Amino acid sequence: MDKLVEREIAARRPLVAAPALAVQFFLIPLAVVAVTVSVYVGFRSLITDDRSAQDYLAEIRNGGSDRRWPAAYELSRLMSDPKVRADRTLAPAVVKALEQSHDDDPRVRRYLALTLGRLDPPLPPEAVQVLTQALGDPDSEARIAAIWALGSSGDPAVVDRLNPLYQSDDAGIRKVVVYALGALPGDAQLDTLRTALADSTADVRWNAAVALARHGNGEGVDVLKQMLDRAYVEQTVKRDVRQDEDRDPIADVMISGLRAAATLKDASLQPSIETLSQQDRSMKVRQAAIEALKVMREGQRS
Repeated sequence: MDKLVEREIAARRPLVAAPALAVQFFLIPLAVVAVTVSVYVGFRSLITDDRSAQDYLAEIRNGGSDRRWPAAYELSRLMSDPKVRADRTLAPAVVKALEQSHDDDPRVRRYLALTLGRLDPPLPPEAVQVLTQALGDPDSEARIAAIWALGSSGDPAVVDRLNPLYQSDDAGIRKVVVYALGALPGDAQLDTLRTALADSTADVRWNAAVALARHGNGEGVDVLKQMLDRAYVEQTVKRDVRQDEDRDPIADVMISGLRAAATLKDASLQPSIETLSQQDRSMKVRQAAIEALKVMREGQRS
């Protein structure tokens, strides 16, 4: 979830960026799409330090109610450091903190779940267990964070727990479920992903097509073609490009589609990709199209 979901649920507080590998393939689920700029600016303007993951965990365990959730947030941010993510001693401590936070501010549980999801996979069994228990959290964003983290766990056994969650009436839940299922290995989720190709929400359909492509399944090609159609995406993505941010949500969708197309190497997508590589108004989209064509042509020669 960091490049596809990402961004429409304004009522929900955004969480943290997805790991780099995942975002190469997916539109990041909306609830976990970006660094929480407002929280970050407000909180980091008051405090700048070099505390370690263990320091933040101590703050979560022992700090006051107004300090625990910012510490959990900062811990989740710290996972951007590869050395921290690779620390195998960290997961048990985060699991314990999450278990002890059931009556705490739900923001603590959200950020602790995201912290677990950002650790290098595979997650240990106790982490998968506590995240599975969090699927019943009364806070919807905590559930979304747990689903996302399970998708990052690398454990195919969690697919059976995630598949039924696609039936949710909440589009945000469906988005992150499809994202998580696509990130997990195995084939047990393919029927759910096929169903999601006809979802009423565009982001869900897009994530499903990308997920299927990642699994080597071309049943989402028609949806990928829509993702490569700028006019269609512009009509569907009702979000403005902010001039003060280096982010273009329309380009993000198209680039995610291009990366999925390169993974799938379906020849029927090549004409659209060639057109984008020469004519699209976004230089990022053009570059992604050029890279996709290179991958597809190398695959055709091999």
